[in-house]
Amino acid sequence: MPDYVAETAVTAAALRAGAPGGLFPLPSWIPADDPQYEWARIAWHRAAAEPGAWFDAKKAEQIVRLWPRVFRLTEDRFAGKPFNLILWQEVIVRLLVGWKRPEEVIDEESGKPRIEHVRLFRRLMLWIPRKNGKSEFLAALAILFFVLEGVIGGQGFAFARDEKQGKIVFEKIKAMLAQSPKLAKGVQSFKKSIWIPKIRALFELLSGKAEGKHGRSPTVIVGDEMHEWTSTDLATNLRQGTGARLQPIELYASTAGLKSNLVGYGLWEESVGILDGRIEDPTTLVVIFAADPEADPFNEATWAAPNPSLGLSPTISFLRREARIAKDNPRAEAHFRRYHLNQWVEASVRWLNIRKWDACAGEKDGWKTIRERMAGRRGFGAIDVSSILDITAKLIVFPPEDDDPLWHLYAQFWVPEDTMAVRVKNDRVPYDRFFESGALLTTPGDVVDQNVIMNALLDDARYFDLAGVAYDPWNTTKLITDLQEEGFDPDLLHEYRQGIRTFAGPSKDFERLVYAGTLDHGSHPVLRWMAQNAAVRFDENMNYMPAKKKSAEKIDGIVAAVMGVGLAVAVEVEPPSVYEERGIMEIEV
Repeated sequence: MPDYVAETAVTAAALRAGAPGGLFPLPSWIPADDPQYEWARIAWHRAAAEPGAWFDAKKAEQIVRLWPRVFRLTEDRFAGKPFNLILWQEVIVRLLVGWKRPEEVIDEESGKPRIEHVRLFRRLMLWIPRKNGKSEFLAALAILFFVLEGVIGGQGFAFARDEKQGKIVFEKIKAMLAQSPKLAKGVQSFKKSIWIPKIRALFELLSGKAEGKHGRSPTVIVGDEMHEWTSTDLATNLRQGTGARLQPIELYASTAGLKSNLVGYGLWEESVGILDGRIEDPTTLVVIFAADPEADPFNEATWAAPNPSLGLSPTISFLRREARIAKDNPRAEAHFRRYHLNQWVEASVRWLNIRKWDACAGEKDGWKTIRERMAGRRGFGAIDVSSILDITAKLIVFPPEDDDPLWHLYAQFWVPEDTMAVRVKNDRVPYDRFFESGALLTTPGDVVDQNVIMNALLDDARYFDLAGVAYDPWNTTKLITDLQEEGFDPDLLHEYRQGIRTFAGPSKDFERLVYAGTLDHGSHPVLRWMAQNAAVRFDENMNYMPAKKKSAEKIDGIVAAVMGVGLAVAVEVEPPSVYEERGIMEIEV
């Protein structure tokens, strides 16, 4: 038997002496029955089952005791105070630094094999909601492994989706170093790097792109917000560069994201697969704090499981406010589930609560009299021109005036006359009832006659004080050209391209009006039908806009209403801060 094999066997036997059945019993610092710590129990038992693995209790205890004496928190009421580990953080620290395994290496001098006992866990995959101290904890871990346990010639790297996002954790690392004389001694901080001259170790902030990142030899890798990564190439390149290192470590953390992000969701599924045993990877410590998908998101009892720092950060009052905003708002509920319950959400969700919409009715059948009531009033138009078979929408949005705090909508809709019967029969859309009530108009033939729309806009310009018209340049070239030839002021025509960059702010403003009850749509039946249909789609930052392709049916009138509100705000009106007026916290975008 080779010497190094015998050494491993003797070491393992000695360390396991006295443990029942040759296994390490679960330590007292891991809750034995708490479902919130199932990941910790799994990690402990799997580590104990690894050949030759052992737990360095002395080292783990030393690091936990040292932690608050060395690390200082960096923000708000916590700034400058000792970083006292919360239980979930303590468990992670003990597992990462305590579990070791034998590693066969070649002795540099003799050329013979020998054994080094190195960390078992080489990768942390931490999934936790916002405001639980993720970034501060990640920064402290990076300092632990790069500065306190630094190696000569060490290399550390921090990154995220882009440099701006990666800078969040990197700046916290610098702030922690600055606040602790013990840590700052012998460490030089620069804009995008940290240098330790004594051991010639360099820690750098990277962009999120893999290009130009080959050839590195990391000892510590820090990757934040995995849910937004567009590729794993950078993480792969860095990991592949660790081959010469004896015990490198990768520290990754994130909240949940959109299921449509295949990279981020793939990392989540990999983490779940490791935790439930479908993927064998004993060197990765997976930590997941998330609410049960079937749990009531508005029941306060649900909030503790995904938020292990609850009470300290986030506070219970903060989550209560966020839950109140999300209640009866499908869009805001998706936001709450993702950021505070750590649940992955679909890229699009139903938007408007119909009860909130109906509460914005104004006077009964007000849509029939809105034109006369708004005569001469300043308004902002918006048109959403259809393709051949669909609805074309034209809305005028009238912002509040001194004696009237409401935003009023005057809506008109057209469909080609020859296609209406087909839609009613095949799609069971109640166009016929809308037409009979006067809420839907027709144009002759099988396509919408844009001359009808043009004449309606020209009439609006004479009847109202029309301050501008928003339009999507798609399919409106003829209409816009004809309007100008008829004498419509070109300075009043504003391109409004379909995209989250354009629609994010106006969508938020429109939603505020609906949920605050400061919108008057006059109970227009077509608008109500479209409000029921409307879905929104998100980008990675949870900015949102109406999503035609994801909605149940047509939503052209809602899209036009958002455009009109957006134009009014952009040109001359203050954004409607309706939540502040009602003492409710603004929804974060």
